[in-house]
Amino acid sequence: MSQDHIIRSSEAPAPVGAYPHARRVGDFIFLSGVGPRKPGTNEIPGTRFDEDGNVVEYDIEAQTLSVFANVRSILEAAGAHWENIVDVTVFLTNMRCDFPVFNRLWHEHFGTINACRTTIEVGALPTPIAVELKVIAYVGS
Repeated sequence: MSQDHIIRSSEAPAPVGAYPHARRVGDFIFLSGVGPRKPGTNEIPGTRFDEDGNVVEYDIEAQTLSVFANVRSILEAAGAHWENIVDVTVFLTNMRCDFPVFNRLWHEHFGTINACRTTIEVGALPTPIAVELKVIAYVGS
């Protein structure tokens, strides 16, 4: 029987638009873009803002680890696991500065699952974040 359903996780930050956290179609789970915001808040780990709400500084390691935790929460809500990840698209707002740290964390967290990856630099993301992941997981036999 083919499964096709929407996944929402109370353990992940609310989407910033009219889309679900993920959607399962057959044996695949497609996650919407996942950022580092803390669940239940708009707090962005490791980010400091000025009085006008502009980013003054951010910690790409703190943001990346928070994204990984949010991805895990969504996968768990879908009945999947980290090891089910097969493909990831990474969006960074500063490739030159952030890629070395992101790449080290990738190796530490993804090194044994051999997920495919594409990393792209973008001018901005929908909220004042520096990293976002688009994930596909496979849960078939």
